Amino acid sequence: MDKLLEQFERHLLVERNLSVHTRKAYLADLRMFQEFARTALGETQQGPLVRQIDQLLLRRYLAQLHKTHSKTSIGRKLATLRTFFRYLVREGVLDVNPGELVGTPRQEKYLPRTLSIDETFALLERKVSSDPLQLRDRAIYELLYSSGLRVGELVALNLEGIDFDQGLVRVLGKGSKERLVPIGRKALEALQDYLATRTESGSSQPLFLNHRGGRLTPRSVQRHLKTRLLKAGILKDATPHALRHTFATHLLDSGADLRAIQELLGHSSLSTTQKYTQVSMQHLADVYDKAHPRSRKK
Repeated sequence: MDKLLEQFERHLLVERNLSVHTRKAYLADLRMFQEFARTALGETQQGPLVRQIDQLLLRRYLAQLHKTHSKTSIGRKLATLRTFFRYLVREGVLDVNPGELVGTPRQEKYLPRTLSIDETFALLERKVSSDPLQLRDRAIYELLYSSGLRVGELVALNLEGIDFDQGLVRVLGKGSKERLVPIGRKALEALQDYLATRTESGSSQPLFLNHRGGRLTPRSVQRHLKTRLLKAGILKDATPHALRHTFATHLLDSGADLRAIQELLGHSSLSTTQKYTQVSMQHLADVYDKAHPRSRKK
């Protein structure tokens, strides 16, 4: 099965042109299942492991995952297995795709975590010193909130990705899809303040650097954000992705068109963007409960 996984990884790279991050996620899910299958089959395994996989084994695997994983995570892992088995059927290794015989778990509904307008302003308008790292972090949060980028998209940006004249950022999103997103005035100013402290000027240089001069990682952005939230007096356990949710929710609350928000976020399906309407309706319901005389709790 190891050789088949190597061939599948080449398929993801060459034929589907998936990003490094996505390929790693696929392979991690598949190796996790491979380890389970080897243990579950044990001495009963006869012949190539992949030919011993059936609907029953997959159901046992999903039952084990239910103990430690969310339904969303389980659904993603099952989708990975189906894709892998579909590839094996195409290559003639398997006759049928056993993953198609297993139902996907019903997905949990959740509302994205967001910051209120007051919390957002408290985060972004907190004073910083002239220290390059503080200026960098302020530019990061301004850009995340201004343009609704994913944190992976943000840390992958190079200097050439920012067009200061047009006020645009060129983003390479999921599936290597490129999009242009506007940058607000405050975010542009924060970026200029940060870049004024930089000595690197090559257009292919990373936009955001760590203290060693290398490309910043998503984990570092998340860690620094938690520190800044506490200093701003915000007790929510918000992540960089919460600023993306906040960007979309505040636009929708201000009357922006859902299709336009879809384009700005880089969603391939409008149904993915529609979850923000639930956040807005929840916000309206909360306002109603607090303000209406016949709704307020005594």
